[in-house]
Amino acid sequence: MSFRIAPSILSADFGRLAEEVRAAEQAGADWIHVDVMDGHFVPNLSIGPAVVEAVAKVTSLPLDVHLMVEDPARFLKPFARAGANTIGIHVEACRQPQRSFDEIRELGARPCIVLNPETPPESIRALVPEVDQVLVMTVNPGFGGQDLIRTTLPKLAEIRRWIDAQERAIDLVVDGGVCLETLEDVALNGANVFVMGSAFFQSGDYKLFVERVRALLEAHVDPSAGG
Repeated sequence: MSFRIAPSILSADFGRLAEEVRAAEQAGADWIHVDVMDGHFVPNLSIGPAVVEAVAKVTSLPLDVHLMVEDPARFLKPFARAGANTIGIHVEACRQPQRSFDEIRELGARPCIVLNPETPPESIRALVPEVDQVLVMTVNPGFGGQDLIRTTLPKLAEIRRWIDAQERAIDLVVDGGVCLETLEDVALNGANVFVMGSAFFQSGDYKLFVERVRALLEAHVDPSAGG
């Protein structure tokens, strides 16, 4: 199981976004995470396909686009065409997830299913074999800088067991309140991709932060465990 660090540009300085994305890549980040919010599914508005297209022009890193929107099927094509490598849709918002997964693949991207902190993991169990990625929200979606909800940790562990039962690699992403203090707990419960927003962009030294994250993972988590 390979670990990946995915800075969330929701916490970046949007006045110098291109510079921030380049700096994250130079620091050793693995992915760029993009939170898309429509002001309906979550009480906030964020970025659209034009920003994703602009980010794609300044980085070679994969773009992990998380759609926190109502009726996400409407947005698959615009974000895929803008450069999304992975598109995450919420089980709470998607009426026909399998159809959306098929469309995401046809558009050349990886499908991801997402669930909120209060959503039971059983709601996605049948969908795990159909995706390339599962994203577990460990804060209530819509705003950055929240503390990790620790009752979500058993959910991570349960989904990791389902993933490990598959015959192919499926990433388990944790998003919300992930920082140096919570990293070990989420990794030991099965996450292998760590979305980090304020912890990353407020660290002051992105390269040093990435080095500290990797050192913590190497010291406390067996990378050969799990999928």
